[in-house]
Amino acid sequence: MISFVANRLPQGLEALTELALDLRWTWNHATDALWESLSADIWSRTRNPWLILRAVSRRRLEQLASDAGFRQRLAGAVAERRQYLDQPAWFERSGAEPAPRVAYFCLEYGLAEALPLYSGGLGILAGDTLKTASDLGLPMIAVGLLYQQGYARQMLDSVGAQQEFYPANVPGDLPISPALGPDGEWLSVTLRLPGRDAMLRVWQAQVGRVPLLLLDSNHPFNSPADRGITNTLYPAAPEARFLQEIALGIGGWRALAALGHQPEVCHLNEGHAALATLERARQFMRSTGIGFREALWATRAGNVFTTHTSVAAAFDVFPIELARKYGRVYARDIGIDEDELARLGQPLQGSRDEPFNMTFLALRSCGAVNGVSRIHGEVSRRLFGGLFPRWPRQEVPVSHITNGVHAPSWDSPAADRLWTETCGKGRWRGDLKTLACDIQRVDDHALWRLIGDERLELVNQVRSRLKRQLGQRGLDAATVEAAAHVLDPNVLTLGLARRFTAYKRPNLLLTDPDRLARLLTHGEKPVQIVVAGKAHPQDAEGKRLIRAWTEFVQRPDVRARVVFVEDYDVNLAQCMVQGVDAWINTPRRPWEACGTSGMKVLVNGGLNISVLDGWWDEAYSADAGWAIRADRDSDAATDRAEAEQLYTLLEREVVPLFYDRDAEGLPRQWLARIRGSLTTLAPHYSSNRMLDEYLDALYRPAAAAHRRRCADGARLAAELLHWQRTLTTGWSQIRFGKLDIDPIEGGWSFRVPLYLGEVPADAVAVQIYAEPRGAGDTTHWTMRRQAPIDGALNAWNYETTITSARPATDFTPRVLPHHPEAIVPLEVSLIRWWP
Repeated sequence: MISFVANRLPQGLEALTELALDLRWTWNHATDALWESLSADIWSRTRNPWLILRAVSRRRLEQLASDAGFRQRLAGAVAERRQYLDQPAWFERSGAEPAPRVAYFCLEYGLAEALPLYSGGLGILAGDTLKTASDLGLPMIAVGLLYQQGYARQMLDSVGAQQEFYPANVPGDLPISPALGPDGEWLSVTLRLPGRDAMLRVWQAQVGRVPLLLLDSNHPFNSPADRGITNTLYPAAPEARFLQEIALGIGGWRALAALGHQPEVCHLNEGHAALATLERARQFMRSTGIGFREALWATRAGNVFTTHTSVAAAFDVFPIELARKYGRVYARDIGIDEDELARLGQPLQGSRDEPFNMTFLALRSCGAVNGVSRIHGEVSRRLFGGLFPRWPRQEVPVSHITNGVHAPSWDSPAADRLWTETCGKGRWRGDLKTLACDIQRVDDHALWRLIGDERLELVNQVRSRLKRQLGQRGLDAATVEAAAHVLDPNVLTLGLARRFTAYKRPNLLLTDPDRLARLLTHGEKPVQIVVAGKAHPQDAEGKRLIRAWTEFVQRPDVRARVVFVEDYDVNLAQCMVQGVDAWINTPRRPWEACGTSGMKVLVNGGLNISVLDGWWDEAYSADAGWAIRADRDSDAATDRAEAEQLYTLLEREVVPLFYDRDAEGLPRQWLARIRGSLTTLAPHYSSNRMLDEYLDALYRPAAAAHRRRCADGARLAAELLHWQRTLTTGWSQIRFGKLDIDPIEGGWSFRVPLYLGEVPADAVAVQIYAEPRGAGDTTHWTMRRQAPIDGALNAWNYETTITSARPATDFTPRVLPHHPEAIVPLEVSLIRWWP
């Protein structure tokens, strides 16, 4: 494929291949004019430079080769790219210790429509993460799958019902190239499956500085069934899904090894890739000659797991028969029995036939776990509490790092110019502290011009899409032509786009259709809405919700004020977040793990109207948006109450504020909210902040712990395994004696004997615990080991004093596992409470 393009390029244009295969053009728009000049038609339809190079005529290429101006622009673009790649990035310039090498695994990546390998927010986040790692210079390599069809594309039929289509991803038309092994040949890796081997070809996409490896089962050596492993993203059949996750996790880590990559950190973006942790341990086991259990202890400290799920029903769970069928040979290879392998993905309690849960496997094979917002961290601690029995909820080992978005991927051309003028060209490539003060310099007139230009562009784009959409349905010419007149570039424009599923409540605004219609058609202060979103192909309720919107937009009284745009994708999302005045998000609290779509409007001057869930629960302030205060796990009655809140907010606050203009025609209070949002929220909810937090809170500690455990032939890992076995064997022997509590000035003195049986005293920690009453409360105090108890084997007195006004009954002794290098309770969840 590369040779095909290279052979077509005339002398002097060879560097076009280099530019087209670097997906940095998805966020660095300096080369847009270059691609447009090759073929304006293909560029406007596909935004795929690689396809342009494959499709444009030789005659056109030769014309450009003789065009000195074009060659000069090409040379400038190449020089700019090489400067970007060669100059030290922010992480290098910051003076901190070198960042660890990170392998990032995800089942989907939303980088651009030219590489459609995603279904929704998880993939968009993964794409933003790779782009940010490139901009900041974090040494990352990503792993995913190359789908022959990818996720469903959406069209609406003549009555507005969703129909799904699966266009083929032709590898030759995608901006990817074969990954070459050390021998210079196209790399393939092998999976040992029951009764046969399956081959996975490895492709590479280049995302600036970050390579993305994509595994493809459509190998001519494979059986027809195995060629379909990477056919469709999220297949419904459990076995097909399980095979896909084997390919991602086990095949992905093998591809890294075959290419000579030795990452210190393995980051699982969701549990789909959890099997990578087992393959990492297996390879370490082979390279060192130690056993699998020691190898898992050595490597798990370097694994990081990010969960995005807010309900247990959404975990990837498979029949245990599948895990045994595909794990039998693997278990034999690593020297454990298949039941031990299966237990890594099963609940603590229950029979040996409990299903296999990929999330549980990730928890048991990683050294750090995080949710993607503060609320989601709390929800995850509740969801995972069963794996840590008797541990207090707040000590279940799940932290949180709130998501962010890659601002250069989502800002409009007009917003990009404004940010460049005020904050400089490299504003999103490093420290964001200067952004807030610089954006304050923008005056109200310039800010309002920006908003107006963006809204006009959105209206034009929506009209164009709607005309094409209606034409594809075969509607009459008059109806199609009427689409050219929907919406008004001077009217308050709301955006509502998401996956259509019940918990996201995309139809909360339709609770009272007539009230919504009155809002839209107000004579002096009208409102308009752009709606978009897909339902999962098997989600009948989600499809019903879409149908309700498509029926509403047919009402003659609102037809010019509300549009449902089909096939919500990256391009449409960019169009919407760049042009709406306000973004509406109405999930059922606390089911929205983060909800990054609302973050994308920030950089463009958009405001948020959202339920206090996910990121908005942290971000909301009265001077930067609006909040819908929600109950947990809403029912029909609370849904109606929250719909009433939304209508009231729009009628009494949002709409009046937008239309409240001064003598110069400016909505000063609306602009003040935009300025507050741009100043405080846009920098903080960028993926720069997110990735910096990952580096400091998770990646660096994980890499350091991994190095310590792997040193000296994994001596520390063997020590930790022995420590765990000692605790597990002897834990039931531990018992408390009589607790003595004495009052002291300002608090209490606690003394309790502890009989440890065969558990060494230095293998445990003894504490006094108290349930926190508020945020920041101290929850535990260490008890000091005193003299041994006469006449008893391995028995000791423990004591401590606590200054507190709380009653003595609030405090309870407990025993925990202790080792300075262990991650408790993630790695060992034993606990014993007095009495």
